[in-house]
Amino acid sequence: MFYDLTVVQFSKILNNLSHFLDKAATHAETKKYDISVLLNSRLAPDQFNLIRQVQIACDTAKLGVARLTGKVESAPVHADTETTLPELKARIQSVLDYLATFTPADFADTAERHISQPRWEGKYLTGQEFAIQHAIPNIYFHVTTAYAILRHNGVDVGKKDYLGGLPYKS
Repeated sequence: MFYDLTVVQFSKILNNLSHFLDKAATHAETKKYDISVLLNSRLAPDQFNLIRQVQIACDTAKLGVARLTGKVESAPVHADTETTLPELKARIQSVLDYLATFTPADFADTAERHISQPRWEGKYLTGQEFAIQHAIPNIYFHVTTAYAILRHNGVDVGKKDYLGGLPYKS
C-alpha cells in the first residue's frame, strides 16, 4: 500500500510536473519571452517561485520515500542551485530514477516506523501518519502551486495535465 501511495503516485505526479514544464517552454517560445520569467514567477509576494516549488516537490518525493523506508542516506542530494528549465528537468529525472530503485518490499515496516525531521525538535510521526498527513499532502501542495503559477501566467495546462493518464478499465 505505501509503495503505491508514494513511489507510484510520486513518480506519476513528478512526470506530470515535468510535462507542465515542457508546456511552459512551448508557451514562452510561442509568446517570445524568456522562460526565466515563468521560472521566477510566484502567486504571491511571500510565496516561493516556480523553481522552488519544483525543488520542494522533488525533495518531498525523495525524502518522503527515503524516510518511510529507513534509507535517508541513499537519497540523492541536490544543492538547490537550479535556475534553468533543463536543470529543473534533470532534478526531476534524478528523483524519478531514485524512486525507481524501490520495491514494495522496502515498505514492509513502514506503518509503525518513527519518522522525525530536525525542525520537529525531537517529535515524530509514525510512518502511516507521516505518509498520509505530511508527505502526500506536501507533494500535492507544491505541484498544485507550480501548476497554478503556470496557469496564472497563461500556460495551457489543464486538469488532464495535472491528473495524467488514468488506469481506465473496460
